[in-house]
Amino acid sequence: MTATEVIERFDAPLSGAAVVGGALRGMVRAKGGEAVLPQRVLQREVGLEAEAIGAYARLCGFALEQGVPLTTPHILAFSLQMRLMLGADFPYPAMGLVHLHNRIRQQARLNIGDRLTLTARAGRFLAHDKGQAFTLETTATRDGATVWQGTSVYLQLGRPGRGDPAPVLTGEEADRLVEAWTLPADLGRRYARISGDANPIHTSAMGARLFGFRRAIAHGMWTKARAVAALSPLAPLDAAEVEVAFRAPLFLPGQAGFYVGSAGTSRDFEVRDAAGARAHLRGRLTLSPEDSVAC
Repeated sequence: MTATEVIERFDAPLSGAAVVGGALRGMVRAKGGEAVLPQRVLQREVGLEAEAIGAYARLCGFALEQGVPLTTPHILAFSLQMRLMLGADFPYPAMGLVHLHNRIRQQARLNIGDRLTLTARAGRFLAHDKGQAFTLETTATRDGATVWQGTSVYLQLGRPGRGDPAPVLTGEEADRLVEAWTLPADLGRRYARISGDANPIHTSAMGARLFGFRRAIAHGMWTKARAVAALSPLAPLDAAEVEVAFRAPLFLPGQAGFYVGSAGTSRDFEVRDAAGARAHLRGRLTLSPEDSVAC
């Protein structure tokens, strides 16, 4: 933490209505001058509660034996990220930002009943040829020790941006189809109730059309979590890292195929359309040597 950062603590998450209302108000708020990321640091204490985590795990395809999903702290910290992006000092409107990339690193096993301190802050600007990218950084600590870290890269469309180049995920081709997914029309609404991410592009066809989509699209972090569930062993993870690049919208209702590369502690994967021609998401899951990959 730097001397200019200010810690703000919150006891409760934002409601879905507050997220949507704040995002819509931000769209009409004028933000002139050179963009500057805020120095605020937001914190929240949370408990890993069995009922809530069970509901999230089931929706994303995790089995009971897999324990607390690797992606859980991201959704618990989502309201902190939204508070940052809805703030008057944030340089871009939250509605319309494109989630480009997400990386999660877990350093120790998460358990039901744990108490975590979640911290969210804006990171840095990144250059992208379609606009200005930036990062949001999240950490989870338990008894003062960091057990989980997450980085999300968002894009404000426009003129090419400044900073180091935005990350590009490359690697081995994921060419073996291992699962076919059917995504129901209400998946976005169900995920929104659990995650708090009530962005209308995910929850209604009308809301999606306002932003140029022909119908509602699946949450990218649901797609990531579903992939992690498919690749993880039937046991809790002690340490792991998963990185994804979001490539194209996955429409609801819809069909998708899950493709993987060769087995090992590090494994590339893709979520593609039903024909296998277009990638919606590309990723890599790296497990500790003690764990094995499921698919």
